[in-house]
Amino acid sequence: MSEDLQAELERLRAENESLKKAGSRGISLKVSQKGAVSLYGMGRFPVTLYKEQWLKILDMSDVIRAFIADNDSSLKEKE
Repeated sequence: MSEDLQAELERLRAENESLKKAGSRGISLKVSQKGAVSLYGMGRFPVTLYKEQWLKILDMSDVIRAFIADNDSSLKEKE
């Protein structure tokens, strides 16, 4: 393999690794084509809900936190 090809392969491998790392730690929001809010970075697929659904969930944040605390021993954490 020529040195140019080897150098390009190494560059692409490094770029691929940096993209993998950036994707696994970054959470981002986007407006979907249908006008909903899509949350990226929590799993393989985005979580997409309309704004009133997100606001309803956000209004429940204290209830959700209490539920998680009450059920902590039964809940698993993503590795």
